[in-house]
Amino acid sequence: MTAVRIAKTTLRCVDDYCSFYRNLFSDVRSFEAFKYLHLGMLSSLKRKSLPEIPKLVGLENPQGLQHFINTSPWEITELRKRRIKRLLRAIRGRKIFLIVDETGDPKKGNKTDYTARQYLGKLGKVDRGIVAVTTYGVLEGITFPILFEVYKPQKRLKQGDSYQTKTQIAARMVREIVALGFEIEMVLADSLYGESETTFIGELEKLQLNFIVAIRNNHGVWMPKGSRVRTNKWRKFDRTMSYGMVEERYKARNNIWSQKTKEILGNHH
Repeated sequence: MTAVRIAKTTLRCVDDYCSFYRNLFSDVRSFEAFKYLHLGMLSSLKRKSLPEIPKLVGLENPQGLQHFINTSPWEITELRKRRIKRLLRAIRGRKIFLIVDETGDPKKGNKTDYTARQYLGKLGKVDRGIVAVTTYGVLEGITFPILFEVYKPQKRLKQGDSYQTKTQIAARMVREIVALGFEIEMVLADSLYGESETTFIGELEKLQLNFIVAIRNNHGVWMPKGSRVRTNKWRKFDRTMSYGMVEERYKARNNIWSQKTKEILGNHH
């Protein structure tokens, strides 16, 4: 009987972390590819793509990682379950701040599912790319990913897909995070979610979660009883354009304060 080959070593921190998921992979090559992807994501590569990562880790055949993603015998749902379980064990019931946002990455062509012309936060403009709604936890100054889901534009839906807005996806993800057992101190989100009273804010209220969200200055809201609006002073900042030019601009924010907000924030300052 031929002995099972030991997986090649990489960085110790990568090897130690990936070892917790070893038995999810039926063959050693898949497990090695799993480690190589982590190595590439932690590297200083500007473009962390499947063509570039194999070069970094010294693979002769760059198709190996593509095979791992597309046809290797492993289940992402099982890996996610184990990651969430380890995360909950590390948190030990402590309350986290939950950040809801979306991440957009530029992508040429139409071969990648759900790529379309849409707003990409990384570029600060509309361009061709793919967008994912993401949720992060923050605990004692450490930020960590919890869940994410690719946004599917209506014009790129595949057979069997159902369209959901980003705010609908985010609301469903928050429900799932609560159901998984995470204790949430407060939810933080930008104006896309802050202005979604029915879908997103309504769900946070159903779950009885505290939240601080942004709204644009032309968006009207009903203010809580006893609250007031405070405008910060205008401040200078450098705005870097997508084409590299830097302009000096000014910004100010209107904050809605209530006694409840003061009590919540007072525990963390």
